[in-house]
Amino acid sequence: MNFKGITKEEAVACSQSYQSSTLCHAMTNALYKNNVKDLAYCGAAMPDTQFQYSVEIPTLEVTNQKHSGRCWIFSALNLLRERVAEKCGLKKFELSQNYISFWDKFEKINYFLETIIDLKDRPVDDRLLTFVLQTGVADGGQWDMLVNLIEKYGVVPKSAMGETFQSSNTADMNHMLNTKLRQYAAKLRAADNPRSLKSAMLAEMYRFLCMCFGEPPKQFDFEYVDRDGKYNIVRGMNPKQFYDTYIGLDLRGNYVSIINSPTEDKPFSRTYTVDYLGNVADGSPVHYLNLPMEEVEDLIVRQLKDGQLVWFGSDVGQRGDREHGLWNTQLIDLDNTFGMDFTMSKADRLDYRESAMNHAMLITGVNLGENGKPTKWKIENSWSDQHGDKGYYQMSADWFDNFVYQAVIQKKYLSDAQKKALETEPIHLNPWDPMGTLAD
Repeated sequence: MNFKGITKEEAVACSQSYQSSTLCHAMTNALYKNNVKDLAYCGAAMPDTQFQYSVEIPTLEVTNQKHSGRCWIFSALNLLRERVAEKCGLKKFELSQNYISFWDKFEKINYFLETIIDLKDRPVDDRLLTFVLQTGVADGGQWDMLVNLIEKYGVVPKSAMGETFQSSNTADMNHMLNTKLRQYAAKLRAADNPRSLKSAMLAEMYRFLCMCFGEPPKQFDFEYVDRDGKYNIVRGMNPKQFYDTYIGLDLRGNYVSIINSPTEDKPFSRTYTVDYLGNVADGSPVHYLNLPMEEVEDLIVRQLKDGQLVWFGSDVGQRGDREHGLWNTQLIDLDNTFGMDFTMSKADRLDYRESAMNHAMLITGVNLGENGKPTKWKIENSWSDQHGDKGYYQMSADWFDNFVYQAVIQKKYLSDAQKKALETEPIHLNPWDPMGTLAD
């Protein structure tokens, strides 16, 4: 390396630029006792953030994932529970997030062990192996991973498998789990026949998950009182039977995951998959169709107009106000507050790791302006009802364009050209690609 150090002259010049700036001195005083976002908060943006929409789908009360990274599970089950509530006439209802989380963890454990066996001959400092070991098994996931779980295990009402402290507060459990997985990795790499060790490892991890989550029910009674006050009970249901009876959607055949990644390495109208990203080893891989943002927006609006909710993924760490439930690029004015330019293109934010998808939610409404274009979107979050509009959030149109990366759309809304693009051979992405980040 032939690096150049900071010269004395450069250090003096930097000091002089600070000392001569009135803004810098004012901000130094202000930042001493105040949060950066509070100082940069732009109240002038508030009049445009009313929770009123021209297209709005009635939905149930929000849920609460608490201290866990299961947003992708909560948001998907929030979409599916509306089918059950409508069919059974329910005012309140949740599907068991814990049930899906149990099987997701168990399948990810197997996926991790199979990956270690597959990479057995690579050196321990190999980039791919290092990434797998560092990542371990986490809470996050993708739409296709959720579909794999439902196809294999079905779903159950929350009454059949409720939350535990560990399912709602996963950090310590995940730490223990990943310690064991790295121990297993060392044993598998040292073994002549590593697959012979896997069954015992899976059995030990199953016991551990049962201790943390409880054991998933194989059969249960579905008991409820409908809107008319009528008591109902259906005895002896199993999870797949419950899904087929009360939800019955063909998630694999009728839905597609679309993304917007305007980077040079990902041409639009092509499909993509991410290597070593999955949970069910014998399930289907992650599959994306990359489209321009205006096409993504159009598809979402069409689905909403038909009364259908939209699962989506975005970067919620950008320009947000959790207390008021807002994501708005005008709300946090860092540029004028600090006299610095923080602008980056969406492509640059992805390429240079400034942004990536980190949270999944539901779009339940949109406000369309006089030109027919969205001005703001209504969001069903899973962070309790203590923020925003009873737990519902809002994102501005500009925020949507900049920080939404994925949405799940029914295939019937695709144009002929988009359907043709969906049939292209998927391009394989590295597991550390920004489109490989898991919603958590």
